[in-house]
Amino acid sequence: MRHGDPTPVSPPPRVSSSRAWLLAIRPRTLSASVAPVAVGAALAVYLGVFHALSALAALVGALFIQVGTNLANDVLDFKKGADTPDRLGPTRVVAAGLLSARAVTWGAALAFAAATLVGLYLVARAGWPILIIGLASLACGYLYTGGPHPLAYRGLGDLFVMLFFGVVAVSGTYYVQALTWSVRAALLGVAVGALSVAILTVNNLRDVDTDRAAGKRTLVVRLGAEWGRGYYAASVALAFVLPVLMGLAGGLSRRPGWGLGPAVMLVLGALPLATGPIAQVRSGASGRALLPVLGMTARLQLWHALLLCLGLLLDRWLGGGMLGWPPVL
Repeated sequence: MRHGDPTPVSPPPRVSSSRAWLLAIRPRTLSASVAPVAVGAALAVYLGVFHALSALAALVGALFIQVGTNLANDVLDFKKGADTPDRLGPTRVVAAGLLSARAVTWGAALAFAAATLVGLYLVARAGWPILIIGLASLACGYLYTGGPHPLAYRGLGDLFVMLFFGVVAVSGTYYVQALTWSVRAALLGVAVGALSVAILTVNNLRDVDTDRAAGKRTLVVRLGAEWGRGYYAASVALAFVLPVLMGLAGGLSRRPGWGLGPAVMLVLGALPLATGPIAQVRSGASGRALLPVLGMTARLQLWHALLLCLGLLLDRWLGGGMLGWPPVL
């Protein structure tokens, strides 16, 4: 297939239109949007600034942005020649001929438009910082695989994921409720974003050969698969180290501004879910053998966020005063 050739890479199977749209939206990836918004909302509860409508709007907006990004990626990767018959990942609907590039492009535009409408409420509540975040999120959602210098093709996909599925998502969710920034939100954003980076790294390890052939120079393509395996393990470790350090810091006699209560260390309950995927990645698994690792890492991300939220809520309920921790102010 030539780059941009509209001919499907294989005869399209019999799939209903609704099923094809589900494949294009990739609902299993949406945990990357849910996790940071949930953590940002739980932090707001912990600090006594929770605002339900703003948290809900942040969630809906984040989901629409990710859906739009997924749809745009489906079209743009096909046009750039990255989706070939040799690709090992989930079905891409345009390349498989299940939906037209025109239809999926319109779907992406509608998703971004819906995110913009939701964002208008958040801008009205929280002002210009949210306008800047929203515009940057929409722009990067397209530029991830679109434009003359797509981020994913230049090794910048990891930075995008860490920022917009980690630091910005958690901090932005917290900001629209509290109307102020928080160092805690930024650090928790790094922890949550690290697992989204880990998921991206598995994708890039799986597709390293086809990406290289298509000129998609991800970090794994640039630095090598062995480096990528260590990078995956380090990303997963970072997701646990930061919350634990924040929980321990909360018990110091001079509690730093980034400290949290002790229950946040409940996140360690998700650690057993990390051992399996790390072992498989470090063992040298490649290609199709990495497909189960994607599911395991996504499951780890969900449990990590769930336990992190539960810890924050418990600390709020306990008043932060157990085990000598100062009260939440």
